[in-house]
Amino acid sequence: MKPARLIIAGVAGVAGLLALMLSGRQPAPVNVTVPTQAPEQTKFTEVLVAKQDLSMGTALGENELTWAKWPQELAASTMIQRSARPNALEEFKGAITRASFFTNEPIREEKIIKGSGSGFLSAILPSGKRAIAISIDSRGATSAGGFILPNDYVDVITTRRDVDASLRAGTDVFQSVTVLNNIRVLAIGQSIQEKNGERVVVGETATLELEPAQAEQVTLHQRSGSLALALRSMADANKPEEPRAKGASSSITVVRAGVSQEVTNR
Repeated sequence: MKPARLIIAGVAGVAGLLALMLSGRQPAPVNVTVPTQAPEQTKFTEVLVAKQDLSMGTALGENELTWAKWPQELAASTMIQRSARPNALEEFKGAITRASFFTNEPIREEKIIKGSGSGFLSAILPSGKRAIAISIDSRGATSAGGFILPNDYVDVITTRRDVDASLRAGTDVFQSVTVLNNIRVLAIGQSIQEKNGERVVVGETATLELEPAQAEQVTLHQRSGSLALALRSMADANKPEEPRAKGASSSITVVRAGVSQEVTNR
């Protein structure tokens, strides 16, 4: 064979080989499936809740209490859980609320009390405390214009005739002194709570929550003079009373010929 034909045959063979390589198929991609983790299911428990809005002083029963599902991780130790106390509905039947509850709010034992047939006021009165009712002006003259409500905190002020000062002045001299600070009001008249966000009607009495010694003190001052209530700010409730500045004076009222005059008594 001639050399020219050999060269042509060789070029054709190489071209065919290249064509074969170029026409070859790429291997199909491999799909890798990654297993997905199933979402963790929330565990629930059942807790005792208010079936409806409950006001202070409500007697509890089947119409006021019910079991409700609650996330296990959010169930506080103070909540009453069905798994621990399955008979709680029967256990708290007849108990009285010491504070208000909203619908579906968990029931907590510190906010209810088992009255055992006692009156409501004695049931909500904390241990060691006494309830004393004092006379107030029905127009609100001795109770901040009638804006003092149950569960407000007040100062108790007594006004009495100063016998010694009256003898020295030859006329009636009256003195006002704050005898008690930061006292909780339990009731105004027969009302023990605010009604639907509206101011309650002012009664003839205000019932105060006192220590036994304070109850004796108020009874004495009510006998020897008149009592008035000064409403305290909510921000000051339960704060310790700051001592008066040294040398601070109190005022007395001198009445001459029916005309009263405030003077300083040091």
